[in-house]
Amino acid sequence: MSDAILATNGLVRLFGGLAAVNGVSLELLRGKLHAVLGPNGAGKTTLINLLSGDLGASAGSITYKGEDITRQSADRRSRIGIGRSFQKTNIFPAFTALENCRLAAQSRTPRALAIFSDAVAYPPVREAAQRALDAAGLAGRGERLASALSHGEQRQLEIAMVLATQPEVLLLDEPLAGMGAEEAASMVELLRKLAPRHAILLVEHDMDAVFAVADVITVMVNGQVLESGPPAQIRASAAVQQAYLGTEGAVQ
Repeated sequence: MSDAILATNGLVRLFGGLAAVNGVSLELLRGKLHAVLGPNGAGKTTLINLLSGDLGASAGSITYKGEDITRQSADRRSRIGIGRSFQKTNIFPAFTALENCRLAAQSRTPRALAIFSDAVAYPPVREAAQRALDAAGLAGRGERLASALSHGEQRQLEIAMVLATQPEVLLLDEPLAGMGAEEAASMVELLRKLAPRHAILLVEHDMDAVFAVADVITVMVNGQVLESGPPAQIRASAAVQQAYLGTEGAVQ
Protein backbone atom coordinates (compact mmCIF):
# COMPACT_ATOMS: atom_id res chain seq x y z
CA MET A 1 0.00 0.00 0.00
CA SER A 2 1.29 3.46 -0.92
CA ASP A 3 2.16 5.92 1.84
CA ALA A 4 1.23 8.83 -0.44
CA ILE A 5 -1.07 11.50 0.94
CA LEU A 6 -1.87 12.84 -2.52
CA ALA A 7 -1.39 10.83 -5.70
CA THR A 8 -2.30 11.00 -9.37
CA ASN A 9 -2.69 8.14 -11.83
CA GLY A 10 -2.60 8.83 -15.57
CA LEU A 11 -3.83 12.39 -15.08
CA VAL A 12 -4.85 14.19 -18.29
CA ARG A 13 -6.13 17.68 -19.03
CA LEU A 14 -7.13 18.57 -22.58
CA PHE A 15 -7.71 22.04 -23.98
CA GLY A 16 -9.31 21.28 -27.32
CA GLY A 17 -6.78 19.08 -29.08
CA LEU A 18 -3.90 20.11 -26.77
CA ALA A 19 -2.93 17.84 -23.88
CA ALA A 20 -1.54 20.31 -21.34
CA VAL A 21 -1.11 17.42 -18.88
CA ASN A 22 -0.81 14.01 -20.46
CA GLY A 23 -0.75 10.81 -18.40
CA VAL A 24 0.99 12.20 -15.31
CA SER A 25 1.37 9.87 -12.32
CA LEU A 26 3.10 11.02 -9.13
CA GLU A 27 2.91 10.68 -5.36
CA LEU A 28 3.32 13.23 -2.58
CA LEU A 29 4.56 11.90 0.75
CA ARG A 30 4.36 13.52 4.17
CA GLY A 31 7.67 15.05 5.16
CA LYS A 32 8.90 15.17 1.56
CA LEU A 33 9.25 18.11 -0.82
CA HIS A 34 8.46 17.07 -4.39
CA ALA A 35 9.56 19.66 -6.94
CA VAL A 36 8.33 19.91 -10.52
CA LEU A 37 10.64 21.39 -13.14
CA GLY A 38 10.13 22.03 -16.80
CA PRO A 39 10.27 24.75 -19.45
CA ASN A 40 7.41 27.19 -19.99
CA GLY A 41 4.40 25.35 -21.35
CA ALA A 42 5.42 22.04 -19.80
CA GLY A 43 2.13 21.78 -17.86
CA LYS A 44 3.39 22.55 -14.36
CA THR A 45 0.77 25.12 -13.34
CA THR A 46 -1.96 23.11 -15.04
CA LEU A 47 -0.91 20.17 -12.87
CA ILE A 48 -1.26 22.27 -9.70
CA ASN A 49 -4.65 23.52 -10.88
CA LEU A 50 -5.78 19.93 -11.35
CA LEU A 51 -4.56 18.91 -7.90
CA SER A 52 -6.21 21.89 -6.21
CA GLY A 53 -9.48 21.45 -8.08
CA ASP A 54 -9.29 24.74 -9.95
CA LEU A 55 -9.37 22.67 -13.14
CA GLY A 56 -11.19 19.43 -13.80
CA ALA A 57 -9.38 16.38 -15.14
CA SER A 58 -10.15 15.10 -18.64
CA ALA A 59 -8.99 11.61 -17.66
CA GLY A 60 -7.07 9.81 -14.93
CA SER A 61 -7.56 10.06 -11.18
CA ILE A 62 -6.47 11.95 -8.06
CA THR A 63 -6.56 10.34 -4.64
CA TYR A 64 -6.14 11.92 -1.19
CA LYS A 65 -5.38 9.50 1.64
CA GLY A 66 -6.72 6.73 -0.55
CA GLU A 67 -10.00 8.51 -1.38
CA ASP A 68 -10.80 9.40 -4.99
CA ILE A 69 -11.20 13.19 -5.11
CA THR A 70 -10.96 13.59 -8.89
CA ARG A 71 -14.42 15.19 -9.13
CA GLN A 72 -14.34 17.14 -5.87
CA SER A 73 -14.47 20.94 -5.97
CA ALA A 74 -11.60 23.24 -5.04
CA ASP A 75 -13.29 24.40 -1.82
CA ARG A 76 -13.92 20.80 -0.74
CA ARG A 77 -10.26 19.92 -1.36
CA SER A 78 -9.19 22.93 0.66
CA ARG A 79 -11.40 21.86 3.57
CA ILE A 80 -9.99 18.34 3.68
CA GLY A 81 -6.39 19.55 3.83
CA ILE A 82 -5.05 20.60 0.42
CA GLY A 83 -3.75 24.17 0.38
CA ARG A 84 -2.21 26.11 -2.49
CA SER A 85 -0.45 29.35 -3.34
CA PHE A 86 -0.48 31.07 -6.71
CA GLN A 87 2.04 32.40 -9.23
CA LYS A 88 0.78 35.92 -8.57
CA THR A 89 0.51 37.00 -4.96
CA ASN A 90 -3.07 36.51 -3.76
CA ILE A 91 -3.60 38.57 -0.61
CA PHE A 92 -5.84 41.40 0.68
CA PRO A 93 -3.48 44.43 0.47
CA ALA A 94 -5.77 46.80 2.44
CA PHE A 95 -5.87 44.44 5.46
CA THR A 96 -3.12 43.81 7.98
CA ALA A 97 -1.09 40.64 7.77
CA LEU A 98 -2.91 39.29 10.84
CA GLU A 99 -6.31 40.09 9.33
CA ASN A 100 -5.37 38.24 6.16
CA CYS A 101 -4.51 35.15 8.18
CA ARG A 102 -7.53 35.56 10.44
CA LEU A 103 -9.86 35.39 7.44
CA ALA A 104 -8.18 32.18 6.32
CA ALA A 105 -8.28 30.66 9.81
CA GLN A 106 -11.93 31.63 10.26
CA SER A 107 -12.86 29.40 7.31
CA ARG A 108 -11.83 26.38 9.38
CA THR A 109 -14.09 26.94 12.38
CA PRO A 110 -17.85 26.41 12.69
CA ARG A 111 -18.06 29.96 13.99
CA ALA A 112 -17.44 31.12 10.43
CA LEU A 113 -21.21 30.63 10.05
CA ALA A 114 -22.06 32.75 13.10
CA ILE A 115 -22.42 35.97 11.13
CA PHE A 116 -23.57 38.09 14.08
CA SER A 117 -20.64 37.17 16.33
CA ASP A 118 -17.37 39.07 16.61
CA ALA A 119 -14.77 36.92 14.84
CA VAL A 120 -11.99 39.33 15.89
CA ALA A 121 -12.73 38.60 19.55
CA TYR A 122 -12.80 34.82 19.07
CA PRO A 123 -9.45 33.67 20.57
CA PRO A 124 -8.99 30.36 18.66
CA VAL A 125 -9.21 32.14 15.30
CA ARG A 126 -6.79 34.88 16.29
CA GLU A 127 -4.39 32.36 17.83
CA ALA A 128 -4.47 30.20 14.69
CA ALA A 129 -3.76 33.27 12.58
CA GLN A 130 -0.82 34.26 14.77
CA ARG A 131 0.62 30.75 14.67
CA ALA A 132 0.44 30.80 10.88
CA LEU A 133 2.26 34.14 10.73
CA ASP A 134 4.94 32.84 13.09
CA ALA A 135 5.35 29.63 11.07
CA ALA A 136 5.79 31.65 7.87
CA GLY A 137 8.51 33.81 9.39
CA LEU A 138 6.34 36.90 9.89
CA ALA A 139 6.37 37.18 13.68
CA GLY A 140 6.14 40.87 14.54
CA ARG A 141 4.60 41.80 11.18
CA GLY A 142 0.98 41.07 12.07
CA GLU A 143 -0.17 44.68 12.45
CA ARG A 144 1.43 45.91 9.24
CA LEU A 145 -0.75 46.43 6.20
CA ALA A 146 -0.17 43.72 3.64
CA SER A 147 0.45 46.42 1.03
CA ALA A 148 3.34 47.77 3.14
CA LEU A 149 5.17 44.44 3.26
CA SER A 150 8.07 43.76 0.91
CA HIS A 151 7.50 41.47 -2.07
CA GLY A 152 9.19 38.59 -0.26
CA GLU A 153 7.11 39.17 2.86
CA GLN A 154 3.93 39.24 0.79
CA ARG A 155 4.85 35.83 -0.62
CA GLN A 156 5.43 34.63 2.94
CA LEU A 157 2.05 36.06 3.92
CA GLU A 158 0.33 34.09 1.17
CA ILE A 159 1.91 30.92 2.54
CA ALA A 160 0.86 31.97 6.06
CA MET A 161 -2.73 32.27 4.84
CA VAL A 162 -2.50 28.74 3.45
CA LEU A 163 -1.04 27.48 6.74
CA ALA A 164 -3.92 29.09 8.64
CA THR A 165 -6.28 26.64 6.92
CA GLN A 166 -4.36 23.75 8.55
CA PRO A 167 -3.39 21.86 5.39
CA GLU A 168 -1.50 18.60 5.19
CA VAL A 169 -0.59 19.16 1.54
CA LEU A 170 0.97 22.39 0.22
CA LEU A 171 0.83 23.13 -3.51
CA LEU A 172 3.25 26.02 -4.07
CA ASP A 173 3.36 27.67 -7.49
CA GLU A 174 6.63 29.59 -7.97
CA PRO A 175 6.89 31.06 -4.44
CA LEU A 176 10.32 32.54 -5.26
CA ALA A 177 9.14 34.44 -8.35
CA GLY A 178 10.46 37.99 -8.49
CA MET A 179 12.65 37.68 -5.42
CA GLY A 180 16.16 38.95 -4.93
CA ALA A 181 18.89 36.73 -3.53
CA GLU A 182 18.25 37.58 0.15
CA GLU A 183 14.49 37.09 -0.08
CA ALA A 184 14.95 33.85 -2.02
CA ALA A 185 17.28 32.52 0.67
CA SER A 186 14.63 33.27 3.32
CA MET A 187 11.99 31.46 1.29
CA VAL A 188 14.23 28.42 0.83
CA GLU A 189 14.75 28.30 4.59
CA LEU A 190 10.98 28.55 5.12
CA LEU A 191 10.40 25.63 2.74
CA ARG A 192 12.91 23.55 4.69
CA LYS A 193 11.05 24.27 7.93
CA LEU A 194 7.65 23.41 6.44
CA ALA A 195 8.67 20.17 4.74
CA PRO A 196 8.84 17.86 7.80
CA ARG A 197 5.19 18.54 8.69
CA HIS A 198 3.64 18.58 5.22
CA ALA A 199 3.62 16.93 1.84
CA ILE A 200 4.78 19.68 -0.53
CA LEU A 201 4.55 20.02 -4.28
CA LEU A 202 6.79 22.86 -5.43
CA VAL A 203 6.71 24.32 -8.93
CA GLU A 204 9.71 26.61 -9.32
CA HIS A 205 12.05 27.98 -11.99
CA ASP A 206 14.91 28.69 -9.57
CA MET A 207 16.92 25.52 -10.07
CA ASP A 208 19.42 26.33 -7.34
CA ALA A 209 16.54 26.54 -4.86
CA VAL A 210 14.94 23.35 -6.17
CA PHE A 211 18.12 21.29 -5.86
CA ALA A 212 18.73 22.78 -2.40
CA VAL A 213 15.39 21.70 -0.90
CA ALA A 214 13.82 18.92 -3.00
CA ASP A 215 13.68 15.29 -1.92
CA VAL A 216 12.19 14.25 -5.26
CA ILE A 217 12.19 16.08 -8.60
CA THR A 218 9.85 15.44 -11.51
CA VAL A 219 10.74 16.96 -14.86
CA MET A 220 7.87 17.64 -17.24
CA VAL A 221 8.07 18.34 -20.97
CA ASN A 222 5.05 18.94 -23.22
CA GLY A 223 2.64 17.84 -20.50
CA GLN A 224 4.38 14.54 -19.81
CA VAL A 225 6.78 13.27 -17.18
CA LEU A 226 10.24 12.99 -18.70
CA GLU A 227 11.94 11.71 -15.56
CA SER A 228 11.32 11.58 -11.82
CA GLY A 229 13.67 10.75 -8.99
CA PRO A 230 16.05 12.12 -6.35
CA PRO A 231 18.03 15.28 -7.20
CA ALA A 232 21.24 13.38 -7.97
CA GLN A 233 19.45 11.27 -10.58
CA ILE A 234 17.90 14.33 -12.22
CA ARG A 235 21.17 16.24 -12.16
CA ALA A 236 22.92 13.40 -13.99
CA SER A 237 20.16 12.62 -16.50
CA ALA A 238 21.14 13.06 -20.15
CA ALA A 239 17.46 13.15 -21.12
CA VAL A 240 16.83 16.04 -18.76
CA GLN A 241 19.90 17.87 -20.06
CA GLN A 242 18.70 17.57 -23.62
CA ALA A 243 15.02 18.32 -23.15
CA TYR A 244 15.14 20.90 -20.36
CA LEU A 245 18.44 22.68 -20.93
CA GLY A 246 19.12 21.79 -24.56
CA THR A 247 22.61 20.59 -23.68
CA GLU A 248 24.39 17.43 -22.70
CA GLY A 249 26.32 19.19 -19.95
CA ALA A 250 25.64 18.52 -16.28
CA VAL A 251 22.90 20.42 -14.47
CA GLN A 252 24.59 22.90 -12.15
